[in-house]
Amino acid sequence: MTTEQSDVTDVTSGPTLGAGETGPANEPGATVESRSGDAPGSRSGEAGAAETAPTKAAPDATGPAGDDSGKAAPDGDDPGKAALVDDPGKAGPDATERGGSGSGGTGPATVDEKAATGEKADAGEKADARDAAPASRGFRLGRIRLGRAARRAAAGENAGKDAPAGDPAGTGATAPDGEEKQDDPFAAFAPEPERVPGRVRRILRRTGRVLIHEWTLAVLGSLALAVLMTWPTLRYPQHTIAQDVWDPTLQAWQMAWSGHILLTDPGQLFQSNSFYPLRWSFAFSDMLLGYAPAGMIGSGPTAAVLRYNIIFVLAHALAFFGAYALVRQLGSGKAGAAVAAAGYAYAPWLLAQAGHLHIVSNGGIPLALALLARGHGWSLRLGYRPERRRSGWALTGWLVAAWQLSLGFGIGLPFAYILGLVVLVATVIWLARRYLGRRVRRPFGARLLLADVLGGAIFVLAGALLSIPYFKVAQLYPEAKRSVDILGAYSPPPSGFFVAPAESRIWGSLHEQARAGLPWHPEMTLLPGFVLYALAAGGLLFSIWTVRQRLFLLAGVLATAILAMGTRFFGGTYTYLPLFEHLPGWNGLRTPGRLMLWTTLLLGILAAGAVSAFVVRVREVAAQRVPPWPGPWLRLAMVLPLALVLVEGLNTTPHPIVPLQPAAMRTAEGPVLVLPSGQEFDENVMLWSTSRFQKIVNGGSGFTPRQLDEVRRATTSFPDATSVEYLRTLGVRTVVLVRDRVGGTPWEATIDLPVETLGIQREEVGDAVVYRL
Repeated sequence: MTTEQSDVTDVTSGPTLGAGETGPANEPGATVESRSGDAPGSRSGEAGAAETAPTKAAPDATGPAGDDSGKAAPDGDDPGKAALVDDPGKAGPDATERGGSGSGGTGPATVDEKAATGEKADAGEKADARDAAPASRGFRLGRIRLGRAARRAAAGENAGKDAPAGDPAGTGATAPDGEEKQDDPFAAFAPEPERVPGRVRRILRRTGRVLIHEWTLAVLGSLALAVLMTWPTLRYPQHTIAQDVWDPTLQAWQMAWSGHILLTDPGQLFQSNSFYPLRWSFAFSDMLLGYAPAGMIGSGPTAAVLRYNIIFVLAHALAFFGAYALVRQLGSGKAGAAVAAAGYAYAPWLLAQAGHLHIVSNGGIPLALALLARGHGWSLRLGYRPERRRSGWALTGWLVAAWQLSLGFGIGLPFAYILGLVVLVATVIWLARRYLGRRVRRPFGARLLLADVLGGAIFVLAGALLSIPYFKVAQLYPEAKRSVDILGAYSPPPSGFFVAPAESRIWGSLHEQARAGLPWHPEMTLLPGFVLYALAAGGLLFSIWTVRQRLFLLAGVLATAILAMGTRFFGGTYTYLPLFEHLPGWNGLRTPGRLMLWTTLLLGILAAGAVSAFVVRVREVAAQRVPPWPGPWLRLAMVLPLALVLVEGLNTTPHPIVPLQPAAMRTAEGPVLVLPSGQEFDENVMLWSTSRFQKIVNGGSGFTPRQLDEVRRATTSFPDATSVEYLRTLGVRTVVLVRDRVGGTPWEATIDLPVETLGIQREEVGDAVVYRL
């Protein structure tokens, strides 16, 4: 089969080579495919004749085999279309050039042909040549820039490597089967095909994306900040404890007891080993039941102290993360959310509560609110967005709220009432809008409604079950009831909102005189931070929140601050006392000042609005810079609010050494009475009992049961016949008298007296004397 030497034109090409013109290697008969008006080795337009060797074009020129390659196109062909020929070596009826026939046809000659024969191109042809010239020049510049690979392709260094049989030069000439092969001149410049990553690479990429995610960084930052802001809690976590050695040791015992009893005898959870022989003794104070899983790890006082310190640090981390999540969900920027979270977790007033883990463990409150808001597609800044509803997030929010309630009713009960109030108000507003004829969106899908019903039921059921032992305690022990007089003793005055506790590194010593004027300063120093006050005040004027939202937040700040004053605000007649007298369980809250937790959270949200608005303004200013990036002073200004809030939260909290457990406590058979007995010392005894959890008469809580008070009075003369008989009546089998605690007590004179006449045994065990009754 012969091959016709014709002009083969690419559909995207401009002017092409005429018959008889040379290809890239100036080989006669080589077929050239040109793109963008150019071909490698030839210039377009007027420069084409100078680029290639001049060859005379004859109307009836034939190819190398003598075939006719210049037949005119049939009359029905579109002269404006370039032909695509399946067989590049054979010119078919559609193989016509733009504007007419092939080189040997009856149509007008091309610009290149006229240049080769000395004919003068008309104006239109010159315009076509000028249009094609820039692409040719760009291609040549591209070849120069691409360098070595381009030169290799142009010089044909790899011409024969992949050439088919019959085309040893790899030029695309006719193959033995009559099929012409053409190499794409751009193939050398094509990018490498992307490699499919293997499993290890995919895992590493995914891990990297997770590690730099905002929420991963928020978690890690919360943990690191908690370690730094609570330092030196984790310096000697097995031997020291924050604030003092009384309430913290009680709470260390609470976690240990709940973990131990749930593994051994869950039915006796509320019948603890302390306060023997009294019932429901685990409900004499907030139980920290939510930390029971941690209490299942380890045993003994050392493990209990270590566990307490770890939970203490994690509680601060959760408070920061929970507040950050809530404020971000409400619509704040990252910087504003970080400031609000720092103000909430490390407010100066919380330093006075360092010995109360059930107060420090408040992170579940904002976290539950964040999850519920996210699940319902609600944001303070953007409003209700039903397309963002997620039933899983809503259910998780209810579960977190139930867990927070299990840590104690001290802050959990106000949270439950506020959560119920939010649900009630939202429902009433929606119903009112609907029945007033306004068009409102459906607040629930079926799945979200089911999640709310299930989650709300779990929350209510958890609260009901946890309240049963407290109602039992109130019924059995009238002395546990709080009176209005006690409430007044713990109600802070207005000046307390501007006084910091002694543990504040910045303001502690400066406010010493102001603290002296407070009746009970540990519960009356309520300063949330002067920086937070200033930022919140700025948020009233300059904020991302609307004016209505700012006024709503301000009203919340004032209302919670008034409630935190208890009876100090016009006697509490229309504020705290109605709640104290009528809301179930509220009469167990003797310290109104702890409601400052809500005031601090609302102040943080206001401050976040101001900081976020400032960051937006900084970005606008930075966008006008060249390059558009904040300068060092602007970046410092963005970080400064967070740094100042954290500086105000620095502490000087003492970390005393926990009293060592007497060796006798590891061997004494219960029930045991440890002398001398008192509110603070008994909390140490409760910690010491975690080795065996034997029954002990000792106990410390928010109130002193009458029977325990009676035991303390009856044993002041121990060992004597009366006290021994009294203890035997109670069922006490062992009395442990600790030597280093008897100084200044009646036992200082009787600890070494013989007891043979009393019918009891006496034994020295380490630094204690053990009496077996």
